[in-house]
Amino acid sequence: MSSESLHEKVQRVLRDRIEVVPYDPAWPGRFEAERAFLRERFPGDLITRIEHFGSTAVPGLAAKPVIDLLVGVRSLARTQVEIAPMLESLGYDYFWRATHGDAGPPFYAWFIKRDAAGQRTHHLHFVEPHFEHWDRLLFRDYLRQHPETAAAYAALKLRLAAEFPDDRVRYTREKTAFVVAVTNQARAEVRNQRSDRAPDRLLASGIRPQVCDLE
Repeated sequence: MSSESLHEKVQRVLRDRIEVVPYDPAWPGRFEAERAFLRERFPGDLITRIEHFGSTAVPGLAAKPVIDLLVGVRSLARTQVEIAPMLESLGYDYFWRATHGDAGPPFYAWFIKRDAAGQRTHHLHFVEPHFEHWDRLLFRDYLRQHPETAAAYAALKLRLAAEFPDDRVRYTREKTAFVVAVTNQARAEVRNQRSDRAPDRLLASGIRPQVCDLE
């Protein structure tokens, strides 16, 4: 068990340098490998769904080379008991995080996986079915379907990574307006098309896309 305090862990994570790189066709395979690992290790009655999201899930899009997994679970209480200790024992950084801001519910389980050199390779977001994190799939799908918007997002990220390579909080916050605008547009299109691909919950007005400073 590490003697590192939560404050020390947060500061260590925030020191990770930001790098945006060209799209790597190996990224989907890295997602599939991590998904298979989770399915093999943990109870099928707990994990309900695993999705690849974020920029590495959009073909051709420049991104930080970190695979984001959105993991649906029936119970975050069980996740804390049955999943968190195992992943921590394997070297994953574990955070019990507020969805918005620095405090207050709803909380979710977030993990960082690293390679032998200490570089981030995966982010795992464990959430329950009703959490608004699922609106990130609207953003992902919109970028997949609108290459001009994906190109604009890539240009924004490359500029921000150059301006704030050592400031994850600023990097994330500076792109929030873009993410919110695109997510709202995606939600409007899904509503207009009466698509079955997104849960009705995601089509309601007033849902704020969840953006994390530590990422």
